Amino acid sequence: MIQADNHSAEPTFNLPEMLARVDNDREFLCELLEIFKKEAPPLLLSLQEAVSSENMKLVEAEAHNLKGMFATLSATRAASAASQLEQMGRGGVDRSGLRERLAAIEYELAALLTELNNYIAEGTHEDSHRG
Repeated sequence: MIQADNHSAEPTFNLPEMLARVDNDREFLCELLEIFKKEAPPLLLSLQEAVSSENMKLVEAEAHNLKGMFATLSATRAASAASQLEQMGRGGVDRSGLRERLAAIEYELAALLTELNNYIAEGTHEDSHRG
């Protein structure tokens, strides 16, 4: 697995930064995270198909879209991985390493989704104790 050992203790996204962006509105943040959880997997699927077919223009476009989504969540490791793949797509010539960079994005997205699910579950749990 790519990068599994390098960042195991490092959070996948910057929660304090995200909370600051939404004025500490945890409910709104949870809504944004739910949107991300719905929109990211289809983008990843499209990126996987682009890598499989070595459609470098589509690799560039889908990696760019994912990079933006990751950056919005302050998920810097995932955004960096997507940026690397976007640059490969933009170059269009060197296809070596495409699958490895895709695997890094897949790993980062899986870790991010797990962390987001945990955060959402904690937020829901906290809300049920407030009422």
